[in-house]
Amino acid sequence: MAHRSDIRFMLNGNDVSIDEVAADETLLDFLRLKRRLTGTKEGCAEGDCGACTVLIGRLSDAGLVYEPVNACIRFLASVDGCHVVTVEYLSGPQGPLHPVQQSMVEHHGSQCGFCTPGFVMSLYGLWMETPEPTETQVESALQGNLCRCTGYAPIIKAAVAVSRFGSPASDILNTERSEITNRLRALRDGQRVVSGPRDNLSILPVDVDDLAECLLAYPDATIVAGATDVGLWVTKFLQKIGPAIFTGHLNELKQVETHEGALLIGAGASYSDCQDRLSQLFPHLTAYWDRIAGWQVRNMGTVGGNIANGSPIGDTPPVLIALGAEITLRRGSERRALSLEDFFIDYGKQDRVPGEFVETIRVPVPAANDWNAAYKISKRRDEDISSVAVGINMTVTENTITGCRIAFGGMAATPKRAAAAEKALLGKLWSAANFENAAAALQEDFKPLSDWRASSDYRMLGAQNLLRRFFLEKDAATTSPIQLTSA
Repeated sequence: MAHRSDIRFMLNGNDVSIDEVAADETLLDFLRLKRRLTGTKEGCAEGDCGACTVLIGRLSDAGLVYEPVNACIRFLASVDGCHVVTVEYLSGPQGPLHPVQQSMVEHHGSQCGFCTPGFVMSLYGLWMETPEPTETQVESALQGNLCRCTGYAPIIKAAVAVSRFGSPASDILNTERSEITNRLRALRDGQRVVSGPRDNLSILPVDVDDLAECLLAYPDATIVAGATDVGLWVTKFLQKIGPAIFTGHLNELKQVETHEGALLIGAGASYSDCQDRLSQLFPHLTAYWDRIAGWQVRNMGTVGGNIANGSPIGDTPPVLIALGAEITLRRGSERRALSLEDFFIDYGKQDRVPGEFVETIRVPVPAANDWNAAYKISKRRDEDISSVAVGINMTVTENTITGCRIAFGGMAATPKRAAAAEKALLGKLWSAANFENAAAALQEDFKPLSDWRASSDYRMLGAQNLLRRFFLEKDAATTSPIQLTSA
């Protein structure tokens, strides 16, 4: 197949073409070291603090979409065909401050200033999408931005007030949207990209069929979708990831649609891509989904990647297993369907052979009389890894539990169903006593480890309490609120 060796994208107002882009070269290093765009800061180097936030414009099936992302864990090769927008582009050298910047000034939203460019870029993305946001929407947009000195109150006030200083309709990303779209389309030449040194190749397939061919040719290549996990292999563990096959540009893998009573999620769909449809079909996942990382990571990270990396503390596998999800694995032109719970074999080991990749996830829509819940325990409420996560799907018919699926993450070497707890409930009456029996049965299902996130005893007690919480939330006789929710 014909291929080219340069990565092509727009950087602010300029077209950029770079040869020999290694798989592990990050966008942040390119911006700061090669282009001296030092407004984009390096803080945590793991996608947690938001100091490196930039906007990435990409051509989706719905048109040109801009999303805040973390440049520290975004690989340079993955921005091929995209528009990278940094804080320097918001206002010209002699121009007035951008409305977001002006609002931050007027509301005293900055002290030391190190984190400020990242806050500005996240608020820029929010303002373009929602010009008159509520405080709740602002708080959600800023989950991935950490401030250590100013305090969030003036920043939130600035975010709510941005539209007093200007309208998104007059912003350059809107006034020049048609031109930018045409320039990005011109970068799509239908060729595979193979760039970088021989031992550290960056490979961008043309489409999903080409991805399958690439994996047959490079069966041990690292598949990079959102890089929210793989990025840390490079920035924290200094691992080599080449050859790496990047998939984030493949819109075919980003499809999210309903079909025959199930939600079909392409493995390349980000958490943000899925959010609206999930909330419609699985309302119990709405609040849970908002607690997965921060906005920047939800824009990059993919459901397929969260599954394929096999982490025992991944946020999505427990809730998807509880819903009876299955995945489609592809190798070349061959496909096979597999129950998600059977995909995880042992710690770091999944039922996937070299050259095979996760293509789609199928999640059955619960029946009208099913009761569902998704809970997560973590050190921080927002933007933190799970200590314990659980998904519950239960059918109760005439006060008898006639269907029961309970799956935990963080309790074993893999995401795993609680078979003994399910047995203690299935066919039994809906009662506090039977849920206490199920909580006790969790000690047969799991022997959790102690680590810096949580002790074994804490995990077990937390898991048991989550079962109790489910009972109290769903029990008609419970009148006291079980949890406080925002207005």
